[in-house]
Amino acid sequence: MTRRTRQQKSSSRTPQIGLLTLVLLVAAAVISQLTGVDILGTLTGAPTWTPLPPTAIADIPGPATLETLEVQKGFGARKDFWQVYFNAAPVSSNSADYNNGAEMPLVAAIGQVQATLDIAAFEWNSPALTEAVIAAHNRGVRVRMVADNEHTIEDSDTTITALVNAGIPIAYDQKSSLMHNKFMILDGSTVWTGSMNYTQNGIYRNNNNMVALRLRRAAETYTAEFEEMFINREFSRKTSPVMDAAFTADSTPVQILFAPEGNIIPVLVETLNAAESSIKFMAFSFTLTELSDVILQRAEDGVKVEGVFETIGSDTSFSQMTPLRCAGLDIRIDGNPYRLHHKVFIIDDEIVVFGSFNFSSSAANTNDENIVLIGDADLAAQFVAESERVQARAQQPTVNCR
Repeated sequence: MTRRTRQQKSSSRTPQIGLLTLVLLVAAAVISQLTGVDILGTLTGAPTWTPLPPTAIADIPGPATLETLEVQKGFGARKDFWQVYFNAAPVSSNSADYNNGAEMPLVAAIGQVQATLDIAAFEWNSPALTEAVIAAHNRGVRVRMVADNEHTIEDSDTTITALVNAGIPIAYDQKSSLMHNKFMILDGSTVWTGSMNYTQNGIYRNNNNMVALRLRRAAETYTAEFEEMFINREFSRKTSPVMDAAFTADSTPVQILFAPEGNIIPVLVETLNAAESSIKFMAFSFTLTELSDVILQRAEDGVKVEGVFETIGSDTSFSQMTPLRCAGLDIRIDGNPYRLHHKVFIIDDEIVVFGSFNFSSSAANTNDENIVLIGDADLAAQFVAESERVQARAQQPTVNCR
């Protein structure tokens, strides 16, 4: 954020007063830059911006080696700057069992927030997350939210009204396209993102992932995207500059992309085309021929391909399930009676792609989405383990190969 300062008119009644005023102004400007407090505005009685409480912006160190995290009704691990969680879906068909699940690490993190919490939510009805966010607001945390204008409002079980009643400001997309993001930014230092909607279905019924990135650069990137929506009310195709970022963290390559304004498809094509040994994927929706064409070509060149499609929609004319299956690849449909909701590629068991971005034209061209690529074999291994869990109960599809 670029800080704005006010121009001050110096008094010229005497040279001495003019010199003293100049000295005071210079000192005030220096203090403002060092502390973030608008001394100039304070002196004139009209501050030009409202400083936020101090926010931790340094990267938060994590373990140098992989650690398994105990998660009720799910799986977790962490290393360096990341934590990853998967829910053990479906937990049950009985909603009485929908508590103390994979959302609890995020609930705990929200409970530790000191200054700011920004939320982008496609859907919202988790009682535990609702309670945690309201508690943060009540203890003085600045909470802001952007939400899809249909799914967070019109769903019969939404709890977003509780946030509104608590006084939390919410910006809705007001578009026919979807504000499909599911991310949170905590204290300007940590981002939580992935495929998991903040709902009971997302947490306890549908297969999902959630990743925490303790990186200032990631938080800054997501905050810029968030503020385009919250402050500028820019949704879908935005006029503001693209907020994508590519950097290294602890020598690990990280790339963050946003749709529809970013160049996600070319990046995914390039990443898939670089596969040398294997491509694994789990897909709620996969209709992009640009991606399936690359996968077919890499398979012809000897790359092993394994993929699981969400059953619903996999047999439509738009789905790429049939072309990939009919090419002889190991393609299955999921065995979860609810939804396989992942949007994941794993390349050479080294690079993992995750986020809210379905592999579809809507995601690429109209919806607000985010996607992350990280080159870390340990993180990829966690997604491979999830892929194996999904594969274990997946089914062979019935296809008509003409």
